[in-house]
Amino acid sequence: MKKQSIPLLSAAIGTHRELVSFHFGPEDSGQKIYIQSTLHADETPAMLTTVLLKRRLLELEAQGALAAEIVVVPVANPVGLGQYVLGQFLGRFDLASGRNFNRNFLMFPRLLERAKESLGADPVANIQIVRQLMNAELNEQKPLTEFESLQVALQKLSFDADVVIDLHCSLEAVMHLYTSEVGWPDFEPLSRYLGARASLLATDSGAAAFDEMYSLLWWQLQQKLPAHQPVGTGTVAVTVECRGQRDVSYAVAQQDADALVDYLMWRKAIRGEPKALPELLAPATPLAGSEQFYAPVSGILVHRANIGDSIRAGDPLFDIIDPLTDETTTISSKTDGIFYMRRAIRFVTAGAPLGRVTGTKPLRTGVLLGA
Repeated sequence: MKKQSIPLLSAAIGTHRELVSFHFGPEDSGQKIYIQSTLHADETPAMLTTVLLKRRLLELEAQGALAAEIVVVPVANPVGLGQYVLGQFLGRFDLASGRNFNRNFLMFPRLLERAKESLGADPVANIQIVRQLMNAELNEQKPLTEFESLQVALQKLSFDADVVIDLHCSLEAVMHLYTSEVGWPDFEPLSRYLGARASLLATDSGAAAFDEMYSLLWWQLQQKLPAHQPVGTGTVAVTVECRGQRDVSYAVAQQDADALVDYLMWRKAIRGEPKALPELLAPATPLAGSEQFYAPVSGILVHRANIGDSIRAGDPLFDIIDPLTDETTTISSKTDGIFYMRRAIRFVTAGAPLGRVTGTKPLRTGVLLGA
């Protein structure tokens, strides 16, 4: 195992942060797996999973069982990790700029034109050429802030990975994941091993999130390059939501770390007989089909359904009670699906997001992810 530290741009005199990564296995294996956690720095369950995964990878490396380069970044956001305001940990948004740490990554605006000038007729060879062009474009970046330097550093670590796994968690949720339609065949086994209750698919969610920066980029190249310059899929990427923020325990984190090892064995990144694929707990559904619920009024929020419940259209999910008038407003589902996540708040303002239920028919367009 090799430990690497990348210094970030100092935000102020006397301060310094670094991005630390752990590199396992042979670098010349022909396959690279990149796994990071807590890009939203307050999503601790994912961080514990990477700690236990790292311990297991050390054992496997000592046994000579690693057949791929595996990069693990347990703390993908040291900037957000230091953001405390009056005792509250705020790791989702950069307090200096208001920007979401998992939005608007560099989408390589010069890549397509440069690729048209450089690619040949071999789709496999073209993957390596595209990666060289991506590396060149990343090296041209001149970050002006600590936030920007973090984003560039993460991309430099991961741009040449064959598989990108971005570990997050929601507020209160069951295990679920996000990937693209193209990536689903690669990650359906991961959904099985993790016991995901929902797998949500979108080619373009409109948010330029970390995983989509890669899956969308390679898809767009394949759509826009001329036929005589074909390119394979260089990177498949997935976001895994490791339940809710309070789901921090050795037992749960070990279960998820073991599932990742099982998946890497299935991918032949780790030598050994992979565990038999478990049952797929729920079919993949379009992210655009998820019904989003918002508070039409302010008041005390009372949950009428449990996370993970199978919901039918018409089932009540939330009551909002006005403590001054005693009036109760009930919000019901219009969709059949799984109630896979909800907010942790128990008093809401008008317009506050409340939760989501999966659905099979697209309902929404535009930006499909929340803030």
